[in-house]
Amino acid sequence: MRRLLVILGLMALGLAAGAFVSATFFSPRQTVTREAVKRPAPRPSTPRVETRRAEAAPPAERGAARRAPAAPAAAARSSAAATDAPVPVPTTGVLDIESDVPGAQVFIDRQFIGAAPITGYEIKPGSHRVNVSATGFEGVVETINVAPGPRRLTIKLREVRLEASLDVIHKHRFGSCKGRLIATPLGVRYQTTDKDDAFTAALLDIESFEVDYLKKNLKLKLRKGKTFDFTDPEGNADRLFVFHRDVDHARDRLKRGDPPATK
Repeated sequence: MRRLLVILGLMALGLAAGAFVSATFFSPRQTVTREAVKRPAPRPSTPRVETRRAEAAPPAERGAARRAPAAPAAAARSSAAATDAPVPVPTTGVLDIESDVPGAQVFIDRQFIGAAPITGYEIKPGSHRVNVSATGFEGVVETINVAPGPRRLTIKLREVRLEASLDVIHKHRFGSCKGRLIATPLGVRYQTTDKDDAFTAALLDIESFEVDYLKKNLKLKLRKGKTFDFTDPEGNADRLFVFHRDVDHARDRLKRGDPPATK
């Protein structure tokens, strides 16, 4: 009997030892590889919603951002207030008068204001007469319309100015014809219904130009052309004389080199 108990005890001891060895060497926790032990566990990725929350401005800053446009609006109101301020409107004219001859004498409505270049202030709006003259030059008179505000006026005394016209009768050897003489710095033109007598010639292409006050006759001979004898329809020698004087004066100035006016 005792021998049987010893045998049973040894068997129980062997079973216990076998269970211990199995639990020690064959546990599932021991199946993890060395690499798995050394490699750190992956960190969880950050959720997008947290990223958006981190980038979003705090409520206080968002409120400030919504209030930011108030500054430009205030500036616009300030600018509008400045624009609404009344701008003074000029009621008189300012006339800057220049001349191609420095020191020319300037008159406005026959009142001397000084030597060119000069500025006239507080000139009433409306029509005014400007007279500019200089020694050795023909005076220029212009009627201008002055409006409130500044205006510049340039007077050219060195230019040859001529605007003359005259109704005449051209005496032929047999008979006569009526027409009109027109003279500008660009030349003399005779307008008539007789096409054989009509002509246009430059002032310096006139070979001779004479007036006989007593005979009331104006003689004009074109260079390499015809000779014309003109009389006044009413027998007025004064008109013939004035026309001759103005044209002859312009011819003299062109001969010395003064430029013709283009207007």
